[in-house]
Amino acid sequence: MISHYMTRRRCAAKVPAWLGGVLAAALLASPALAAEYLLGSQDKLTIRVVEWQTVEGAFRDWSSVSGDYTVGPTGNLSLPFVGETAAAGKTTAEIAETIGKTLQEKFGLPDRPEASVEVAQFRPFYISGDIQTPGQYAYAPDLTVLKAISIAGGLRRAADAGARIERDVIAARGSYDVLTDEQLRLLVTKARIEAELAGKAEVVAPEDIASNPLVPAMIADETAIMTARQKKVSLRLAALDNLKKLLQSEIESLGQKSETQKRQVELAKKELSGIGSLAQKGLVVNTRVLSTERSIAEMEGKILDLETAALRAKQDISKAEQDAIDLRNDTESELAVERQKVVAELNAVTLKARMQKGLISEAVGLAPAAVTAAGGEQSMSYVLVRNEGGKAKQVTAAEDTPVLPGDVVKVQRVDATVR
Repeated sequence: MISHYMTRRRCAAKVPAWLGGVLAAALLASPALAAEYLLGSQDKLTIRVVEWQTVEGAFRDWSSVSGDYTVGPTGNLSLPFVGETAAAGKTTAEIAETIGKTLQEKFGLPDRPEASVEVAQFRPFYISGDIQTPGQYAYAPDLTVLKAISIAGGLRRAADAGARIERDVIAARGSYDVLTDEQLRLLVTKARIEAELAGKAEVVAPEDIASNPLVPAMIADETAIMTARQKKVSLRLAALDNLKKLLQSEIESLGQKSETQKRQVELAKKELSGIGSLAQKGLVVNTRVLSTERSIAEMEGKILDLETAALRAKQDISKAEQDAIDLRNDTESELAVERQKVVAELNAVTLKARMQKGLISEAVGLAPAAVTAAGGEQSMSYVLVRNEGGKAKQVTAAEDTPVLPGDVVKVQRVDATVR
């Protein structure tokens, strides 16, 4: 556990006198620098939450909240029950107070829980320039520029500098070319998705890349994807539409059969009415009356069957219409998710390409071998690139200048007077 920048902040709940004395001593023992350290992305924290319950006269350990956490890339800290909390730019004391206050308000507690927030691992620092091994390194308290150079393997040897710079340029240019090609493809893919969402029949390249000779082939590939998807959806919609037409024809046919049956029932009832009076006079046997009544009942049963079949067909039509609506909604949803994914990948690739371009510029600008060949002396130039208030600020440094977590240390050789 790193304790140099550790800060404990207890919330203002009622606690026993002996506990208050212990907390006061802990606060006084904390270094003054701890209250000044501002958290940032990649900082790892150890959080412990306890609650003094006045009524019971006992402690309650919030084990579900206590644990190790990392400040996310957005600068937020995510804790159970507390939720997303802005951590970047705040001290551990402020985070501790926020946790206690949020838990008290959320659960309506009479006593505010007390949070202890400690920096378990600081976010890394970065070092670049004329050194043996540039890159990202774990931060340690009391780090200075000279210590950072030592961690990175020391200054680059002049004999190897020229070859190393050349290799760096070749590697950076290769990575940059790959990233720019991927960036171009993602831009074309994004244009295709937007065209599909807008219901357009063709994909149009964005103006800023339309002149690129590689774009037409990419547009053709994306157009083929869009056409295949649209054809698939159109065929499914056409199949559902044909099903609806068949069901509608079936309903009409069932309706005609039902009308025919109803007319037959009416004729049978007239016939029954005529022979009924004859049966009473003994001119017609009763079996004919019973046969006619049986025929009427059978025809009425068929009418009910026809009406039931028509109702089922109408339900199938409604289902087919809902399936068509779901198909369109699912297609739009898939396109929206795909667009979101492409935009995220595009942003990541753009940042990486920008970084590689910066590395190329830096590598080309370094020429220590030329100074050595001229018989001149070399001195070192140190610059710290530090994020303050969301903006990058460059600070001229010396070997004993303190380095903070998240800093970028830039080391360069500077030509001196030729002897």
